[in-house]
Amino acid sequence: MEHLADILRQLFVLLLAAKIGDEIFKRLGQPPVIGEILAGALVGPAVLGWYEINAETSLFAEIGVVLLLFQVGVETRLHDLVRVGPTALVVGALGVALPFAGGFLLAALLGSPLEVAIFLAAALTATSVGITSGVLRDLGVLGTLSGRVILGAAVIDDVLAMLILAFASGLAAGSVALDQIATLVVVAIMFIGVVLIGGTRLLRRRRSLLTDPVFAETPFLPGMIIMLGLAALASQIGLAAIIGAFLAGMVVGESSERHALEAEVAPVAAFFTPFFFGAIGAQVNLAGLADLGTLALVVGVTLLAVATKFIGAVIGAIRLGWAQAVLIGWGMVPRGEVGIVVAGLGLQIGAIDGELYTVVVAMAILTTLIVPPVLPMLVRRAGGAEELEFRDDG
Repeated sequence: MEHLADILRQLFVLLLAAKIGDEIFKRLGQPPVIGEILAGALVGPAVLGWYEINAETSLFAEIGVVLLLFQVGVETRLHDLVRVGPTALVVGALGVALPFAGGFLLAALLGSPLEVAIFLAAALTATSVGITSGVLRDLGVLGTLSGRVILGAAVIDDVLAMLILAFASGLAAGSVALDQIATLVVVAIMFIGVVLIGGTRLLRRRRSLLTDPVFAETPFLPGMIIMLGLAALASQIGLAAIIGAFLAGMVVGESSERHALEAEVAPVAAFFTPFFFGAIGAQVNLAGLADLGTLALVVGVTLLAVATKFIGAVIGAIRLGWAQAVLIGWGMVPRGEVGIVVAGLGLQIGAIDGELYTVVVAMAILTTLIVPPVLPMLVRRAGGAEELEFRDDG
């Protein structure tokens, strides 16, 4: 009972702090997620020590990001992503290629072994779709051209990052099973294709499926079942659970009960998502940054991460115009939870040491913190150049 009481106390502290931070930053006219992240850093192990990162508390954070991506998926129409597909694919590919090359070259210059270079490069590749989509939702621009491109490219980034991570893990283990990686690529493509094409066609034909009497005529329960099932399946086949949750949201978004589902999911997501953003902040290890050499490496890796992702995405989106390309490039910068997951796995299997883990986590959090304050200004600048907006067509 004492253990349960301690966990509940920590969750109470993080949720309360995150919501206070959320409200403060709302009143300052800044994205609320910054307040939630900074609140997590304040109550986390590095400062006040009121919140401990462990399996139980982390579960709430993981559920939070899964729900967030499900929400975003419900608000995203498949035909909208198809319309920006070519641009999102180029943005996503270049947004992976340049950071990977930059991270690999930096590690090589530092004399790091091959497996360390691969892990550092992998940590720089993926965009945090959870962070960016959260800010875009707050700004009300998920339905714009740039919002759809960022979202599509971020999902592509995550898929590519999982493939790179599979390669890096095999290399660190002493054997790279190319057939397994090839299998993962095929399975990932099939999974995404079957879910999107098969699932959306089913819901379009049976738009009332989510209100079947067996589910008490509410779309919430079947929506959650589909979300958890696809998130678990995505994780099982080697992809991120958030990809499955996002796809689940897109599928159920084709139902006639889409708006009712949005309304029912919103309060549940509002409870869980602050745990995700707060936990990101709580992972800041300020003590590890006391060494000047480590601090210099953090600055260098962060600048490299920002520059390579921004440049790659801008090049990929430049045909949309400079204002749009800059907005998309900046929206792709956050690494957030994905970079931390890569670093954690590298530390767990002994591919990287504690110092490099601290560097990567600090980079992931810094790139997460610097993006939200600037996005509103870029959105306003791109607003006049926004030639195409996707609006809810039911």
